[in-house]
Amino acid sequence: MTSRGGPRIGVDIGGTKCLAVAINEHFEVIYECRRPTPRGVGSVEALVKVVADAVAEIEQSVGSTVSTGVGVPGLVADGGVLRAAPNLDEVADAEIGRHLSHAVGRQVAVDNDATCGALAEWQIGAAQGASDVAFISLGTGIGGGLISNGGMQRGKHGYAAEFGHMMIDPMGPQCPCGQRGCWERYASGSGLAYLAQQRARQGRLGRIVEQVSGDVEVIRSEHVLSIVGQGDDEIEDLMCEFARWIAVGLVNLAHVVDPEVMVLGGGVGASLGDYVETVRSAFSELIYQPQQRELPSIVLAELGEQAGAIGAALLPEFRGDFALKVERR
Repeated sequence: MTSRGGPRIGVDIGGTKCLAVAINEHFEVIYECRRPTPRGVGSVEALVKVVADAVAEIEQSVGSTVSTGVGVPGLVADGGVLRAAPNLDEVADAEIGRHLSHAVGRQVAVDNDATCGALAEWQIGAAQGASDVAFISLGTGIGGGLISNGGMQRGKHGYAAEFGHMMIDPMGPQCPCGQRGCWERYASGSGLAYLAQQRARQGRLGRIVEQVSGDVEVIRSEHVLSIVGQGDDEIEDLMCEFARWIAVGLVNLAHVVDPEVMVLGGGVGASLGDYVETVRSAFSELIYQPQQRELPSIVLAELGEQAGAIGAALLPEFRGDFALKVERR
């Protein structure tokens, strides 16, 4: 796959940081900059300024660029209206696309951040060459993107692939979305923390309890992941349970969309390491008729934390026709 014209800019807006990159015609990152994500009163204007300043910094470094795309968390509709934004509540219902286009001085393509990650992994990453892909971003929560029959699927209103809010246990823990037992309550970073807290309350996970001075409520996924692979049997058992919860959601997705490749991305996905094999094993046990069907490949994302920004840079080329056929590398 090669791009026409000069460098393209992509920005991935996260809850704590904005990551901006420039990619060349071979989709290689040639420049990167990071800015803290602003919070609080007036944050729509502040957020737009941060993105515009990042774009200006990139253009001062690499010269004139041909397009800009931005990925944002939440429900994105109507070419850039942010309906709901987890971790960015202050900018919900904002016409973020219009504001960004005005600030940057040209049309800015805006889409969901996980959709951008899916686009990048499909075009130049772990799912390159596949026609049916499910991209699952495992971070604090779970986001996703879906490619079917060679085209990006966004749904009627642009809200497709909110995989994290599949309900897998109606009596499960409360989710920030207001429901109970969403998949991300078990299979995300916050889900791993929840599982660890449960075990700590039962008198287990002594090493982690010691790390937090006995305050079980402050256990986070980072506490668990920091001692994975150090020969702790209790952590091993916890990670196997966590991997199985990941598999539960993947099986539900496979039953609905039958993908060729399932890509696990996000910060937590990148930390799975050898537990990807545990996910695959549990998946093959839970899927309907595993001996009578071809199972999808379950792989880790290749583009790391830059996937969302790279995918955002690709957005302008795909906005008009998500089924656009492109030359593969």
